[in-house]
Parts: sequence; C-alpha cells; structure tokens
Amino acid sequence: MKITGFETVPIEGRAMILKMHTDEGLTGFGEPMNYEHWRVVAQAVEDMAEYLVGRDPFQIEDHWQAMYRSSYTRSMPILVGALSGIEMAMWDVMGKALGVPCWKLFGGSVRRRVRVYTGIGGGESLVDVAQQRVEEGFTALKMGGSPKPVRYVDNAKTVKDVVARVAAVREAVGDEIDIAVDLHRRFSPAMATIVVKELEPFHLLFAEEPCHPENDKPLRDLARSTTVPIATGERHLTRWGFREIVETEACAVLQPDIRHCGGMSELRKIANLAETHYIAIAPHNAAGPVGVAASIHVMATVPNFLICEGGHKLGQDLFNTPLTFKDGFIELPEGPGLGVDMEDAALEAVRDETYRSRGMFWHEDDGSFADY
Repeated sequence: MKITGFETVPIEGRAMILKMHTDEGLTGFGEPMNYEHWRVVAQAVEDMAEYLVGRDPFQIEDHWQAMYRSSYTRSMPILVGALSGIEMAMWDVMGKALGVPCWKLFGGSVRRRVRVYTGIGGGESLVDVAQQRVEEGFTALKMGGSPKPVRYVDNAKTVKDVVARVAAVREAVGDEIDIAVDLHRRFSPAMATIVVKELEPFHLLFAEEPCHPENDKPLRDLARSTTVPIATGERHLTRWGFREIVETEACAVLQPDIRHCGGMSELRKIANLAETHYIAIAPHNAAGPVGVAASIHVMATVPNFLICEGGHKLGQDLFNTPLTFKDGFIELPEGPGLGVDMEDAALEAVRDETYRSRGMFWHEDDGSFADY
C-alpha cells in the first residue's frame, strides 16, 4: 500500500479534518491543530506530502521521525500540528487494513470505557448550562475562571468574582459532580497563587493553566503550595516539551492535545513518561470530533488516565457512526481504525474557511494587549 495524497478541510468550531488517500482505496482521517491559522497548517500538510506520497503508510514511526527531525526548528507548533494529523490518519489506515480499532494496535485496552467532561463556557449562563449538562449525563464539567483580563496584581473584586462563579456552579450541581476551572493562563504567578488558594474549599478536579505554561518554576511552586490539583500541557509539544514539567513534578495533571503534541503515539509516550511520576493524563480537546475520537483510542490503553475533554463532540451529523456517550463515559469504538468515516457531503456541509482569530483579541482597560 502507498500514500497517494492528502486533503484538508477546515470546519466549523476552529477545527480541520485531514484525509489521507492510498492506492488501495483506504482513506485515513486525522485532525491537525490549527485554530486561527488553518491556512498555514494546510500548507504544512502539503509540504510534508512531498515526502510522504508514494511511501508505505504503515511505516508510522519512521515517517514521524523523518518529518519531525528534518525541521530546522523542531518545536514549531504549525509543523507538529500538521504532523499530528498525518500520524492519526496513518494509524486510521492501518486499523482499517487490519480490520481492528486503533486501541487494539496499541496493545489492547485497560478499561471498558473512557470518562469525559464537557465545557460549560464562562458567561452569565454558567449555572443553567451546568445543570443542563448534568441532566445530559455528564459527571464532570469545566468552566472558565474569569470572563475578563486579569492584571498582574488585581483587586479584591476580581478574586471574589472568580470564587463566586465557582461557588455558584458547585451549589447548583452538588458534590458528586467534578468541576474543573480553566484559568486560561491569564494569571500572573502572584495572582494565580491568590486565586487558587481561594478555590480550595470547592474540591476541584483541577485548576487548568493558572499561569503561563512557559513559567515552569512558578507552576511547580504553585502546585506545591495548594491542595488544588494543577493541570497544564495543552500548549506543549512532544515528549521533549513535557520532560521538564514531568521531571520536576510541576503539576498533578498533564493535558496534551493529540492534535499538536505529535499525534497518537506521542500522546501515549507522554502518558508513559508521566506515569513514572504518578502524574495523571487528561487530554485537551477543544476543537473537532476526530481529535476526540483519536484521544479515546489512546486513553483506552493508558493506565494513568484521569478524564478526557470533548464529551459533547461525538461526530453527530458528521461521522457515519458517531461516538457513543452514556453516563459520563464514551464507549470504546469497535469499528476498524479510528471508526470516524464520514461522507464528503457531510464534511462539506460543515466546511468553514473564515479567518478564526477575530474573537481572540483582548485588551486591558488602559488599551494594552491582554492574553485571551
């Protein structure tokens, strides 16, 4: 079998679907990371295709190493994002060719189903959305911590507002529902320490990205100063990008995103690295359903798995066989490969080629730029 070409289709929800074609008629699907730069990622896929077309799609590790190591600067998110989507598609083709789901290719599962959570946003309707998601069967939710920029050292009202939002959701859903709070790396180390300390009484599942992910030492210091489990990792690339965080035990929960951490094998290698330090894995998935499906396959095989994001992204109206959600879990897919085959008409119906970053520009009240 040989690879014959690639297609990329940007879709609604800041996601992009990749299709890899082969000379035996099998099509592999993947999801590269793109967010607001889908055109650049699509070009990176096209560039990598010059090397991959005509080659055996089963040589996944060899192709991954060639693509990754051939870059002058290896930790380039656009390139690793493109590579991640391509790698997923190769595993999908292998599973289809052998007639087995991808999780069996990784040695079989260690669980029957994969626990998932969904986001409830960060707006005024937090409580209503939280209650609705619980009624739908979710046992874990993630909410935004602050709906506005936070100064390096902010006032008491900002802190109290974050606490009040979490308190309202906790009161609405009760103690049996897990709540995670995403702080979106908006907080300085000083503000993160103050806010996370105030959130301890709510027994959070985790506090996500309380300070910028490049601040490894402050993140470690924060993790050791609080009883709230600290989570980070959605912006890190490959096992090398996670190495220092893991070795210094700077968090309790790692959140690699399969769409740009390097793909399925790399997600599993990151999880293996974290396992040796008793760090849990909770994959980040904030875009399309193919990334969720690929994460489900990998997490089925990972002993130190905690929970997976994206429980509401099941591929309805897109996948021929959507993922199955029940009682807070996604059932393991039984179809060959990723099990995410989709018709061209369904894919075209959600095509979205608009520029994505318009809503990601925030400014402080003095006019200076703020992290979104």
